[in-house]
Amino acid sequence: MQTALLIEQILNGLQFGVMLFLMAAGLTLIFGVMGLINLAHGSLYMVGAFACATVAAATGSFWLGLIASLAAAAAAGALIEVTVIRRLYDRDHLDQVLATFALILVFSEGTRWVFGSIPLYLNIPPLLSGAIPLPGGSAYPLYRVAIIGVGIAVAVGLHLLITRTRLGMRIRAGESDREMIGALGVDIRTLYTVVFALGAALAGLAGALVGAIQSVQVGMGEPVLILAFVVIVIGGIGSIHGALVGALLVGLIDTLGRFLLPVALAAFMGPSAAASIGASLASILIYVFMALVLAIRPRGLFAAAG
Repeated sequence: MQTALLIEQILNGLQFGVMLFLMAAGLTLIFGVMGLINLAHGSLYMVGAFACATVAAATGSFWLGLIASLAAAAAAGALIEVTVIRRLYDRDHLDQVLATFALILVFSEGTRWVFGSIPLYLNIPPLLSGAIPLPGGSAYPLYRVAIIGVGIAVAVGLHLLITRTRLGMRIRAGESDREMIGALGVDIRTLYTVVFALGAALAGLAGALVGAIQSVQVGMGEPVLILAFVVIVIGGIGSIHGALVGALLVGLIDTLGRFLLPVALAAFMGPSAAASIGASLASILIYVFMALVLAIRPRGLFAAAG
């Protein structure tokens, strides 16, 4: 097995994990502070991707599209929090699931009505269109390395926000005792809207970044949403640290599983069967890992206190 190929797959796993972290960080904040199961989070990922593709096509600037993705997803998140989500905090989780599932349908059909069913495509900005050399003579796309860097920067920024700022103090207090911080004079409604908009912006950023690698299309957020829920279950609900570790583990397990299992199975069966069975087993691995984590630590690897 070539060393360069293995390194490339590890980097692919890290890039995939970082993208999942951007999704899972918003989800774990929203659930940790509000106790809300938000199935519409994947739709906000889609909103960010479409906003970036549209603005980039109109202006010729990927960077303006990236800013638009943050603004559009945050605005959409704040809007649905004020108009829909705010009415669900005192309802049970079944009502939350049904209402946010309805939002998925609204966003999907609304996006199809505005943009049509034909996928959009984002061009990688010229600044990040090169490649970096890997051991063994191969190269790895600079844009994917940049995504990893963005994810690390966001993780550091979220850590500083949660641990070093007044807003972070209120978020941590909201996770522990929301009634008490309301009694102390904190505007809990505004806090909820800010947290929801922040989580939506992170999802929109993930959608915009991935949109330059994959196509931008209706329904692109739902498969990622499932994996994001797996990440926060593994990492621990309400924990940014856990979301990062869980996302990187899921990204590496999924990517390396799809790469290594067919190679290992090829020693016992034909290449075609090995590739098919290996891909199927690899898709199961992350759920097996989640089950093992829950068997050992039912609240996740880094469950938030409280």
